[in-house]
Amino acid sequence: MSRSLPSFSAEERAVYSLISGNDGLKAKDIASALNLDRSEVNRLLFSSPLMHELCVQDSDYRWHALIRHSPVHEGLYEFSGWYGTVREFMDTPENEWLSELQDGCRRIGRSLNDRRGLLHSFLDCRNVMRSLFSDLAGMTDFSFHNWEIVFELRLNRARMIRIYADVLVITPSHVFSLEFKMKDTVDPEEVLQAAKYCPYLEIIFGSAFEIVPALVLTSSSDLFDFVPIGYTDMILPVASGDMLFNVFNEYLGFLA
Repeated sequence: MSRSLPSFSAEERAVYSLISGNDGLKAKDIASALNLDRSEVNRLLFSSPLMHELCVQDSDYRWHALIRHSPVHEGLYEFSGWYGTVREFMDTPENEWLSELQDGCRRIGRSLNDRRGLLHSFLDCRNVMRSLFSDLAGMTDFSFHNWEIVFELRLNRARMIRIYADVLVITPSHVFSLEFKMKDTVDPEEVLQAAKYCPYLEIIFGSAFEIVPALVLTSSSDLFDFVPIGYTDMILPVASGDMLFNVFNEYLGFLA
């Protein structure tokens, strides 16, 4: 799903993409690689909200992305309540996973107020995702155990860009951003919320990945549909937990 990014210029996105694909670049290297004026590159590096939030300069004046463009997304753990591969997720016992998730939420500044309700929603989300991967194992030999999975992404380090996601599933070609609601009906405002951070995720993960937002209604059943995003001509999938595999099949085609 592609959406316009009015807040960020093409030059900003190009600079970030170059930094995130390399292991430390100086401003002169960036200017040379992108055929930009050195002063313009310096202005972007030091004034852009995108750079403030997602990049850091080391003592040798080299710029690094906090989340790297790579098959294993180095740095993603630092902004996640829980991060690992699907295999690691499926092998982790419930109590251990929940404890690690809570510790991770504290580390990234994710509030745990209303702890009882949050723990219930965390476990609800866990059960849906475990059922999804069990479904995939039973219906296809499609390789998914090395996919990356994130629970509770929170990126608001510099207080200039806010990126939240309940669950990210990162495949070799797509990033599925799943918004979970313990409901059985579609709320248009929650559809907007599910799609809200896609433009930023497109920047973080780069052009090699398609970002797919989806709304998951865990109190529903036998639901899979596409709904409009606000008053646009764009749509996103909505599914109950038991039908979530359809969202992945729609874009990956493993049942074709």
